[in-house]
Amino acid sequence: MPSWIRAVILPLSGLLLSLPAAADVKARSCSEVRQAYGAKGFSLADIPYQEIAGEHLRICPQEYTCCTTEMEDKLSQQSKLEFENLVEETSHFVRTTFVSRHKKFDEFFRELLENAEKSLNDMFVRTYGMLYMQNSEVFQDLFTELKRYYTGGNVNLEEMLNDFWARLLERMFQLINPQYHFSEDYLECVSKYTDQLKPFGDVPRKLKIQVTRAFIAARTFVQGLTVGREVANRVSKVSPTPGCIRALMKMLYCPYCRGLPTVRPCNNYCLNVMKGCLANQADLDTEWNLFIDAMLLVAERLEGPFNIESVMDPIDVKISEAIMNMQENSMQVSAKVFQGCGQPKPAPALRSARSAPENFNTRFRPYNPEERPTTAAGTSLDRLVTDIKEKLKLSKKVWSALPYTICKDESVTAGTSNEEECWNGQSKARYLPEIMNDGLTNQINNPEVEVDITRPDTFIRQQIMALRVMTNKLKNAYNGNDVNFQDTSDESSGSGSGSGCMDDVCPTEFEFVTTEAPAVDPDRREEESSSAAQGSYSLLSWPLVCMVLALQRLHR
Repeated sequence: MPSWIRAVILPLSGLLLSLPAAADVKARSCSEVRQAYGAKGFSLADIPYQEIAGEHLRICPQEYTCCTTEMEDKLSQQSKLEFENLVEETSHFVRTTFVSRHKKFDEFFRELLENAEKSLNDMFVRTYGMLYMQNSEVFQDLFTELKRYYTGGNVNLEEMLNDFWARLLERMFQLINPQYHFSEDYLECVSKYTDQLKPFGDVPRKLKIQVTRAFIAARTFVQGLTVGREVANRVSKVSPTPGCIRALMKMLYCPYCRGLPTVRPCNNYCLNVMKGCLANQADLDTEWNLFIDAMLLVAERLEGPFNIESVMDPIDVKISEAIMNMQENSMQVSAKVFQGCGQPKPAPALRSARSAPENFNTRFRPYNPEERPTTAAGTSLDRLVTDIKEKLKLSKKVWSALPYTICKDESVTAGTSNEEECWNGQSKARYLPEIMNDGLTNQINNPEVEVDITRPDTFIRQQIMALRVMTNKLKNAYNGNDVNFQDTSDESSGSGSGSGCMDDVCPTEFEFVTTEAPAVDPDRREEESSSAAQGSYSLLSWPLVCMVLALQRLHR
């Protein structure tokens, strides 16, 4: 063959060999992509039947493609929505934990206070009758203030309890000394002797310790559940940056544009995208974990010495015990008050002597744990605390774990066992770049997401601060200190592994935390109760008669 012929034929043959390949590429069908795209609810009018040149693409590889500009825009928005839903679904557990447990604890504490007030009212009506009813506002005010404190009111518990005992002393002092008239100034002098005389025995001191510790712990714990609920709700609603949206589109839907709608992203590729998109959320983790640890510490307090159920359940019995102490020591108390405040003026003579009504029940009915409801809101504090502790432990590291949880989802990635047949951002092949560490600063070299590490998310920083403030309140509550009324000179709130209680503050025994009734023969128990009741009757009869007479005089 002449050389000039060979020179013409050989180039032509090379050209002909290359033409079928180009024709094959252009002829690739987009039917699978059309089916998958339509299943997403999009109009098939946007999508070509066969691949087209991809110079118009702004995110996906600019090669032959099944995507038009409209498709890339719509799929980009779809990837944003799916990402937001994924984060919300993945954080669903932690959000529902705080929402449901806050509701349960709040219902429990409110019902516990209602039950305690009702129990005291019922018991005191039976025990003191009209005498109590004419002075019931003293006790109603006590529970009103306790409820106001629990619901976030600006109440100093110690001062409020001191005022309660001072008011009770003033009322009782008048009742046990009906032959005298007391001015307001005189009664104010009487109240000043409350601590010195200890007319109610040791009950006020013990009750103050237990009530303040229990209420501080209960209120702070519920506030902690509120903060956890709010932070979880806010952080789970993400607003992806433009750089994140581009990365999400490239990961989730560029396979569509390449004609590979069934190929899912490589697991490690997904991790880098999610770590870049959720870098600020991961920074929340440190403060969140400290918050959870503080919640668990206070939960332990609620189970132990700061158990509000153990404090409130028998509070009526303890207050009645204090009143009986006052009655028993009324002569000594009166003598010391007269000595310190002066001899009071005699009251006008009673026009007629009156005896106590026959239906006035002077017997004090002893507290029987079996007669009381064992729970409020259909459960007990111990059961509630055990449940929430388990849930709180599971919620640790939840924010740094979000990328791993999302990328484990079989509907999102190809999984760790399929590293060769997955989408790596460019094609169906193994993903080679290394996985980034957690947090904003570690995303400086993220190969998938453009992250400005110099501009932390202000919204996330606000949540971090909210957690930090709440954690400090929880630590104070663990030590028995109310952050709103804490004495700045008190160093007992410092860090440490001890109980957080000082010897002269935290009682070594909690006398009215009754866990189990001692085994007593039924007949013997009945005899002892009867003899105790008779003793109480004989001991208290004369002061009670005086009280009734005095009240009758005051209300004539």
